[in-house]
Amino acid sequence: MAKKFRGITLHFIPYSEIAKLETVDRIKKLLKIILDNKVVVLQGRLKPEEESRLIEDTMIMIGNIKGFKGVELSVISSDNEGTMFDKLRFGLAKMISGQQNAITIIGPASIVKEMKKDPTKLEVMMR
Repeated sequence: MAKKFRGITLHFIPYSEIAKLETVDRIKKLLKIILDNKVVVLQGRLKPEEESRLIEDTMIMIGNIKGFKGVELSVISSDNEGTMFDKLRFGLAKMISGQQNAITIIGPASIVKEMKKDPTKLEVMMR
């Protein structure tokens, strides 16, 4: 009897795809992908209030959607690296182009077992 292979799907989203969306639409877009059991790799990051809203919305979904166990979310960025000039340069670039100097990983807790982060790397352990 052959076993069915169940792979992990990564869904890459460029920042430009969410840049002009309102908060509610950003969260809906991300949740739709996550509920399809895909791990989102987002260029950039959400605003802090959007991250909070995403987590709040997923907490409400736990128990209401069969098999949904919540999400794991982590951000890695280069904000704290380099000289004062580098920080100023990154700050100006961020103001002009948005939160593109970061990568956000968001995945269903049923797939993403754990995320470990330190200043220079992010490790994502999956089931």
